[in-house]
Amino acid sequence: MSQPIEVQLPGNAGAAAAPGKPAEVAALRHAAQEFEAVFLAQVLSRLNPGLEGDEQTPFHDMFNDELARLISRSGGVGVADAVMKEMLKSQEVA
Repeated sequence: MSQPIEVQLPGNAGAAAAPGKPAEVAALRHAAQEFEAVFLAQVLSRLNPGLEGDEQTPFHDMFNDELARLISRSGGVGVADAVMKEMLKSQEVA
């Protein structure tokens, strides 16, 4: 029976993964970061009207989306790490 190994991923967290599957771990990390970016974009869209009033440009949503992606790629707020941990747990059970 093989034991999980520790894989150091870019960002804030290391995660346990089966040996020989770094591509799958990288794909999970990417999916978790994208999930965090969508979450952050929703949070930013709720925060901005309170800061700017009713005035919004047509590119406002695009700006929020890109800002959320940048935050997520640079370490985020921990949502991607929690999602990644749960995805890895569910793969161990399956």
